[in-house]
Amino acid sequence: MKKHLLSVHDLSMDDVETLFATAAEMHDVQHRQVKKLPALRGRTVINLFFEDSTRTRSSFEIAGKWLSADTINITGKGSSASKGESLRDTVLTICAMGVDALVMRHSASGAALQVSQWVDAAVINAGDGTHEHPSQALLDAYTLQRYFEAKNLGPLEGKHVAIVGDLTHSRVFRSNVGLLTKLGARVTVVAPPTLMPSGVGPWSQDAGYATSYDLDEVLPTADAVMMLRVQKERMSGGFFPTGREYTVGYGLTRQRLSLLRQDVPILHPGPMNRGLEIAADAADAASSVVLDQVSAGVAVRMSILYHLLAGEGNEK
Repeated sequence: MKKHLLSVHDLSMDDVETLFATAAEMHDVQHRQVKKLPALRGRTVINLFFEDSTRTRSSFEIAGKWLSADTINITGKGSSASKGESLRDTVLTICAMGVDALVMRHSASGAALQVSQWVDAAVINAGDGTHEHPSQALLDAYTLQRYFEAKNLGPLEGKHVAIVGDLTHSRVFRSNVGLLTKLGARVTVVAPPTLMPSGVGPWSQDAGYATSYDLDEVLPTADAVMMLRVQKERMSGGFFPTGREYTVGYGLTRQRLSLLRQDVPILHPGPMNRGLEIAADAADAASSVVLDQVSAGVAVRMSILYHLLAGEGNEK
């Protein structure tokens, strides 16, 4: 792997396979009575989050601690950034303390790349604006791969994955289409016209995935369905008339579950707006892997930290 994890496009197929193989080993740690490995003893990992997070921040914290790293959480509201300090001064100050890795979430697209050019520590992009969220895409693909293997449904390669919802504001969508197509999956993204990113038509053809405005047409052929959160906090103006109208057109409702073939996994990166983009019946269905994604998130992020900080060429 490269020194930083900023984008799924930085990863080769060998990188992904290595990360998944290590994640499978790390997954077993969750079932031990003592959940500790000495791999990163003496290393320091800072979780620097300028946006709110539950799953990503907690799983990176747990991943670091289970690998015996010293893990510290810093939020934008709890840092000097709230007093007007620049991003550059904030990260340089933190890294001057001798940290080994910086896990960063920021509202500005490209922030993680910029920070990686300022500091010597390894930088992991935990979400930058509407750009990318590479560790989320890795855990989603890892979850799907394990699900298909457990159900004897064959490899992820060739499977049809539908990604549905607020694509315009979603960094998860951008990372997932990049990684899933790299792994050979066939991807269709579905959204209302107002939430389909500008220029996505020609862009999607170059990237190797399809677009659709008709969810009911896509669901019967899907091998997996990923629902995305409607990101109201990023919206200024009316992207759809009402929440009810959005649900009728693009929500995974109880009625739409009947369009899915048996054992089609349902994913959601969270947090979920139950009753808006996903019904409780779908979120809690037998084929829902939402909690499997959370569990996989710890294993995959342990793998990422391990390979960036303790892998070949990273000895301290």
